[in-house]
Amino acid sequence: MASNAAVPFWRAAGMTYITYSNLCANLVRNCLKEPRRTEALTREKVHFSVSKWVDGKPEKPTIRSDTPEE
Repeated sequence: MASNAAVPFWRAAGMTYITYSNLCANLVRNCLKEPRRTEALTREKVHFSVSKWVDGKPEKPTIRSDTPEE
């Protein structure tokens, strides 16, 4: 059995694994030389749809992005 004393450092720092992995990915992207950096930064943009459910039926989905509006 695993010991409870061996907590991953990202959890001990109060992060989730997703936050930690996003931080690491951003650091790697920023360390790349051009033109690889620009290519990697354009691939990091994420778009997804969100649907609210009312009375057991989905409403019209909205498209969202994790990047600021331009």
